[in-house]
Amino acid sequence: MTMNRRLKKILLWLLAGALLFGAGRTQQALNRDRATLGLTRAEVLDNAPPALVFTTVALGGFRGLISNFLWMRANDLQQDDKFFEAAQIADWITKLEPTYAQVWQFQAWNMAYNISVKFKENAPGDFHDRWNWLEHGIDLLRDDGLRYNPNNVAIFRELGWLFQHKIGQNLDDGNQYYKAKWAIEMEPFFGVEGTNFDRLLHPRTAADFQQLSVFTNRYKLDPAFAKSVDEQYGPLDWRLPEAHAIYWGAKGLDEAARNPNKVNANDLITLRRLIYQSLMQSFQHGRVLSNPFEKREPLDPRTLRLPLGPNLDLVAQANKAYLGFYADEPQQGQRDGILQGHRNFLRDAIYFLYADNRMGEAQKWFKYLGEKYPDKPIIENRPDSLPKTLTLDEYAVAVLQIDANETSQDRVTMAIGGFLMQSYVSLASGQEDRYENLQRLASRAHEKYEATMHGVERTALMPLNDMKSAILRRLVDARSGWPYAARAALVSRLGLPASLLTEAKPDNESTNAPAATLVAPPATNAVLPTP
Repeated sequence: MTMNRRLKKILLWLLAGALLFGAGRTQQALNRDRATLGLTRAEVLDNAPPALVFTTVALGGFRGLISNFLWMRANDLQQDDKFFEAAQIADWITKLEPTYAQVWQFQAWNMAYNISVKFKENAPGDFHDRWNWLEHGIDLLRDDGLRYNPNNVAIFRELGWLFQHKIGQNLDDGNQYYKAKWAIEMEPFFGVEGTNFDRLLHPRTAADFQQLSVFTNRYKLDPAFAKSVDEQYGPLDWRLPEAHAIYWGAKGLDEAARNPNKVNANDLITLRRLIYQSLMQSFQHGRVLSNPFEKREPLDPRTLRLPLGPNLDLVAQANKAYLGFYADEPQQGQRDGILQGHRNFLRDAIYFLYADNRMGEAQKWFKYLGEKYPDKPIIENRPDSLPKTLTLDEYAVAVLQIDANETSQDRVTMAIGGFLMQSYVSLASGQEDRYENLQRLASRAHEKYEATMHGVERTALMPLNDMKSAILRRLVDARSGWPYAARAALVSRLGLPASLLTEAKPDNESTNAPAATLVAPPATNAVLPTP
C-alpha cells in the first residue's frame, strides 16, 4: 500500500510538471500570436502613463471583457447625446486596448464624423463646436494612437483620411470653416504662400525656436521630412489639408519601409491610394487664388473663405508619383486601378492647363496621354474619342462644354475659370466678339450651378467678380510670362490703371498685391476702343 501511494504521488507530480510545462509552452505560443495579431501586449508599454501600465499588466485577459462592456455603454451614451461622457469612456477603452488599432480608428472616426455633426452652427459660418470634435479625432490618432502603434499602417491612413476627406472635401457644411481654421494654424509656420520652410529648417531667433517647438511637439510634424515630401510631390501649399494628408501617407510608407516585418505589405495600397488621391485633390483645388490673410486682423475663420483654384504646377510630380506607385504595387488588380486613376489625372491635367492658357504644357501632356493610352477614349460617353482622332482644341472644348453642366464644385470652377481666361486672351488679341461670348458663357455657367445647388454654402462657388479679379491679377502680373504688349492691351481695353503693369521682381521679394488693388471690371461686357 505504501509503495502504491508513493508511486501515485510520483506519477501525479510528474503529470503536474508535464501539464505545467505544456501550459507554459502554450502560453508562449499564445503570446506570440497575440503580438503578431496586435490583440494584447505582454510587455510593459514604453513611456506610458501609470494608469495605462496598470491596466495592461494587472487586468490581463479581462481587459477584453471590460472593453466590450464599455463599448456598449459608450454607444448608449452617444445615442442619448451624452457626448462628453461617451468621450470619457472612449478614453478608457483606448487605455484598455492601446495596441488594438481598430479602437483608435473607430474612436477618432466617431468623434470626427458621428459626434461632430450633432452640433450645428454657433452663428452663421461658425462651426467651432464641430471643429473641436474633429480636432479631437485628429489628436487622438496623431498624439496617442501612433504613440503606441508607431508602425500601424491603418492609423496613418485614418489620420490622412481626416485631412483628405473631412477637411479637404466639401461634404460637410463646415468644410469652409475647417479649411480656414487649419490654414490659420499653419500659416505662422509656412508663411502667407504656404511654401516657406526656411524658418522651420533654419531657426535663428528665440521666436523661431519657439515656433519649431510647437510644430514638432503640438502637431507632431518633422520639418525635414515635410520638406522631403514637398520635394517629392510638390510644390504644395502647406496651409491646406491635402498637403498634410500626403505627409501622413508618406510617413506611413516610411515607417513601413523601416519595419517591414511589422507591416502587411498588402495594406500599403491604402497609403499609396491616400497619397495619389490627395495629389489629385491638391491639383484640383490646391492653390489659394488670392491672399485673404492680408484682409483681416485678427484672422477669423467665421468670415474667412479660402477661394481655391487648381495647383497646375503639380502635374509632373503627380505623374511621377502615379508611375512610381504602379511599379511598387504587387497586386495586378490594384495596379489596374492606379493606371485608371493615372489616365483620369492626365485627362484633367490637359484640360486644366488648356483652360489656364498654358498651351505648351497642355500639348505636351496631350501627346504623352496618346502615347501612354493610345486605345482609351478621352471624352466621357464618346468611345470614338481616341487621342489620335482628336486635336487638343477639340478635346478641350468638348470637356469645357461638358463641365459647364457639371455639379462638381472643382470642375465647374475650372470651367468658368477657363471661359474667363480664354475671354481675356481673346480681348488682348482684339477678338472682341469671342471675348463677349466667353464672358456670357462664364456668367451662365456660374448662374446655372448656383441655381442647381440651391445656394448650399458648403458647395458655393467663389463670386464671379472675385474669379475675374483673381484671373486678371495673374494675367497682368509680369511673372505670368505674357508679353508686355498683350498685358498693356488688356489693361487698356478694360480701363484698368496702367500702374498695374509692374515689371517682374526678384524671386525673394513678394509680389502679392493687396486684394483691393485690382478689381474686376463692371458687369457689362462693353469693350473700350483700341488705343
